[in-house]
Amino acid sequence: MPFEYARNLTGRRRTRHGNRQLGLWLAFNAGAANAGGFLAVQQYTSHMTGIVSSMADNLVLGATDLALGGLGALLSFLFGAMCSTIMINISRRRHMHSQYALPLALEAVLLLCFGVLGAQMMAVPGLFVPLTVMLLCFIMGLQNAMVTKLSNSEVRTTHVTGTVTDIGIELGKLIYVNRLQRPGEKPVRANRERLLINSLLVCCFFIGGVSGAFGFKYFGFLATVPLAGALLFFALVPMWDDLRLSWTLWRRKR
Repeated sequence: MPFEYARNLTGRRRTRHGNRQLGLWLAFNAGAANAGGFLAVQQYTSHMTGIVSSMADNLVLGATDLALGGLGALLSFLFGAMCSTIMINISRRRHMHSQYALPLALEAVLLLCFGVLGAQMMAVPGLFVPLTVMLLCFIMGLQNAMVTKLSNSEVRTTHVTGTVTDIGIELGKLIYVNRLQRPGEKPVRANRERLLINSLLVCCFFIGGVSGAFGFKYFGFLATVPLAGALLFFALVPMWDDLRLSWTLWRRKR
């Protein structure tokens, strides 16, 4: 059932399988928003490594305006992560089913705004950068913090550096030859399950990037609307569960 599937993806009760399934969806989403967004705003927004490095380069080269632009993108990503954390912690304290769905719903709404109003927002100045860049960085920070918290840092979706590193580690273990083991010494064994999921995450990010770039090339900002619709569907089921529970409790108190 689609609703049960959405509940397993974004509901309060977490499983490793659900975390990884959601991670694959969000990796696709991040790849699409990052690669497609580049065609719209001429800047990648899902990872801060390059942005911080460009800030340092531009500062040394005297391009203060570009350095400040990087700062605006960095702060937007930071505020997105903060916002996600605050929403999750408040929801956890209230034992809500939608503690992870609420940041996802906010991400969907912001993506929808980007898709519908992106062309007009390009001309609106933000914090040293156009509002569109701030919005995409905020979205990526929001998503990265959400999936990091629900998976206890096991799954990352907005960048692939750490994921590719993990793949390399497991491949190194896989081809390592265990020889002359000492008593009590454990043999080196690759975690094939971890290798598989990390490989799938990178593939989903890449496929999302191709889809996002294709969509932005031919449909412009509206290419983000299907992404927003899918995220909103996943988020609405746990939110509906909370509304239904609140209605039931209210009826009992009457």
